[in-house]
Amino acid sequence: MRIEKCYFCSTNVYPGHGSAFVRNDAKVFRFCTSKCHKNFKMKRNPRKVRWTKAFRKAAGKEMTIDSTIEFEKRRNVPVRYDRELVQTTIKAMRRVGEIKQKREHAFWKNRMAVAREKQKAHRRKVSEAVKAKASVKLVQPMSGIESPESTKIREKIKVPAKKSRSALVPGGGQSMSMDID
Repeated sequence: MRIEKCYFCSTNVYPGHGSAFVRNDAKVFRFCTSKCHKNFKMKRNPRKVRWTKAFRKAAGKEMTIDSTIEFEKRRNVPVRYDRELVQTTIKAMRRVGEIKQKREHAFWKNRMAVAREKQKAHRRKVSEAVKAKASVKLVQPMSGIESPESTKIREKIKVPAKKSRSALVPGGGQSMSMDID
């Protein structure tokens, strides 16, 4: 029994599930759901669609380099049936699963620690900005004493008003007539 991977989102597609698209050059694309198939037909890039595994790996949300991932690839190679080989493979699969889970948890912890540090730095920066604004309010102008320069600035400048000519008022504005010779 071979477990295929969805071409778009990289989830497992078990036998009898999902759909397959065969291109003219005989390349087979397997999809887990119609959602993945429709996104493929719309020519979307899985690395830019946020819910796919390709995006998560490209964005550093999941492990990309790990020996346990290579073991999963080797498992899909067809081998002649042998009962002892099957038993040892199942044991190895369980052990690899445990190791993979521990490594993913350690990876997640490390990623969250980095995010926590970024968040602390951001909060520190915001609090410093608030403190800086509060310290600026301590210096206030003296309102009781006025200098002669400030009185000169406050005087209004008088500008002679021009009569505005409007096109709506007869005789106002420019004439629109043309002289014909």
